[in-house]
Amino acid sequence: MTVKSYAAMQAGQALERYDYDAGPLDAEDVEVEVEYCGVCHSDLSMIDNEWGASTYPLVAGHEVIGRVVGLGDSAKNKGLSLGQRVGIGWLAKSCQHCDACINGEQVNCQQGKVSTISNHGGFASSLRANWQWAIPLPEKLDVATAGPLLCGGITVFKPLLMHNVSVSSRVGVIGIGGLGHIAIKILRAIGAEVTAFSSSASKTQAILDMGADHVVNSRDPEALKALAGQFDLIISTVAVDLDWQPYFNALAPNGKFHTVGAVMKPFEVPAFSLITGDHAVTGSSTGSPGQLRKLLKLAGRANIAPTVEYFPMSKINDALDHLRAGKANYRIVLKADF
Repeated sequence: MTVKSYAAMQAGQALERYDYDAGPLDAEDVEVEVEYCGVCHSDLSMIDNEWGASTYPLVAGHEVIGRVVGLGDSAKNKGLSLGQRVGIGWLAKSCQHCDACINGEQVNCQQGKVSTISNHGGFASSLRANWQWAIPLPEKLDVATAGPLLCGGITVFKPLLMHNVSVSSRVGVIGIGGLGHIAIKILRAIGAEVTAFSSSASKTQAILDMGADHVVNSRDPEALKALAGQFDLIISTVAVDLDWQPYFNALAPNGKFHTVGAVMKPFEVPAFSLITGDHAVTGSSTGSPGQLRKLLKLAGRANIAPTVEYFPMSKINDALDHLRAGKANYRIVLKADF
């Protein structure tokens, strides 16, 4: 089967049209015809080889919405059907038999974890994934905006599961961009009290409209100091180094500071920031198939939709330039037009 795609041939270069032979469908895999695919900063990191792990040609794209058009022999009795709409996120495969997989922590698979991008991603007419990573879409979910939930959404949803966030929780979110704005919408649906930390005063009303209860200027030391001891959980979505101490100080007893932003500089965490108040600093990546299913069900019930802008996939380089320039209106979604 010939797959039409857009690929990076070398690090940092514009994507080019690239058609490849996908070969026979593995027994455990599904073939998904791409309808929409979100564009994430992680795609740029892989295209530019910022993490030193990219191989070329590289077909990025890991926030895919599409329909099942092929089922491997072993995937035919796993609850999926031809024509069914599914989503595929950061991971495409896991071994299904290591301790992590058996415990429902497939994201920490010890033997056979494969990312969607390294398996050829969603900037294409179709892609493949193991059946368990093809997440069924609830009927009420808006398919045109759902793609970013498969990466940006699960990235901020997983910490809420890890730390048992509930209607009585007080949660802070640092950075109200592609990840942070989804976190606010999810937290609003859960009923938690949400404080947004933003360096952009012009976003204040928009952030309140998303569902935040409070917006704090992250550049105002006095405003941060006034929040000492308040938060059960603070989630940082930013990928830049900040003065983290005011946020550690803002944690309530047993509070957690959780990072999902890929800050390349090591965190400086004074011991007494943890010892005093029984605090912890944690982090996480993407979620398991079970967690992804929970998120999509919640999004369908609560009408959680990322704020997106659209480009046709044929204009993918324009979309990537738009993202590089920091002009994205929270998230970008490509509409397949092969």
